Amino acid sequence: MLYLTLVVAFIASLVLTPIVKRLAYRIGAVDRPNHRKVHARIMPRLGGLAIFGSFLIGYFILRPEQSVSNAVTEAFIPIETAIIIGAFIIIITGVLDDMMEISAKAKLLGQLLAAGIVVIGGGLEISFINLPFGGEIDFGYFSIPLTILWIVGITNAVNLIDGLDGLAAGVSTIALITLSVMAYIMGDVFVMSLAAILAASSIGFLYYNFHPAKIFMGDTGALFLGYMISVLALMGFKNVTIVALIIPIIMLGVPISDTFFAIVRRLREKQPLSAPDKSHLHHCLLNVGFSHSQTVLIIYGIAALFGLAALLFSQATLWGGILLIGLMLLAIELFVEVVGLAGKNYRPLINLVRMIGK
Repeated sequence: MLYLTLVVAFIASLVLTPIVKRLAYRIGAVDRPNHRKVHARIMPRLGGLAIFGSFLIGYFILRPEQSVSNAVTEAFIPIETAIIIGAFIIIITGVLDDMMEISAKAKLLGQLLAAGIVVIGGGLEISFINLPFGGEIDFGYFSIPLTILWIVGITNAVNLIDGLDGLAAGVSTIALITLSVMAYIMGDVFVMSLAAILAASSIGFLYYNFHPAKIFMGDTGALFLGYMISVLALMGFKNVTIVALIIPIIMLGVPISDTFFAIVRRLREKQPLSAPDKSHLHHCLLNVGFSHSQTVLIIYGIAALFGLAALLFSQATLWGGILLIGLMLLAIELFVEVVGLAGKNYRPLINLVRMIGK
């Protein structure tokens, strides 16, 4: 039944996207070119509405239920219902922004409301972490704000990488496939099913969104994908060891690292953290000389490597996992310095190697 549902979700996305494209032009949900953007003509956005619609079709066909063994405790409403309600709030927020470009505070309010529905209403929260050498960290009263911070943070991280045709949709799809495989390994049918349905919906949208794009997903799509990935990752890895909690962070390595180094870059250049710029990962690769399509494919490759690393990490021993993390951090730092992701003059590792070489 799952395979048939995936096919239906994929076809639904193919059918719905052209309809949403016409709707976007009609209601004025378009993206106009400016000095910060790569495209040179007016483009319809709102494409995330097609992803959301096809996801709902797949969800209501399959109707996967959260198992009793993995049920979220202390919930006011079923977690399945909470996720869908939160998704509707995110979609409304995204549609409003795609139509009239609402303020950052209004977008944040929508994200906080959606996250609150899932965390407080659905009972999904990171309440404690088991430490690798014994003992545990109980977050107590901080569990709810920390969980909301995770959801809002990942939601915005995915939104930040939505700068090239097919980039956010492709990276999100890779993360969702990885998440679905991880959930299958762990025996979590609910998370596996939802992640797979959303991946199928995103792949159908990519047919129209890959370079040269015919439609953008807009904030409607980027916020929705970020929200769903953050929630599903939490459901798959909540209340586990600190080692296992690292898995979704690795899996989402592209948006998380891009956001982290954007913060580093702005702090070094003494700019506001919310200040927009053209120094994100995709901008850096374009500046190096890669074409639009090459840049997107390179980032797809990086996202796939992060996904593979997450799978390897899940099967590694404690010390093997620590070694893998160390090598990853070293590789990330070197890559960041080479492409200038944290700023043109940020090269501590390269300078250290040169000093040792002398």
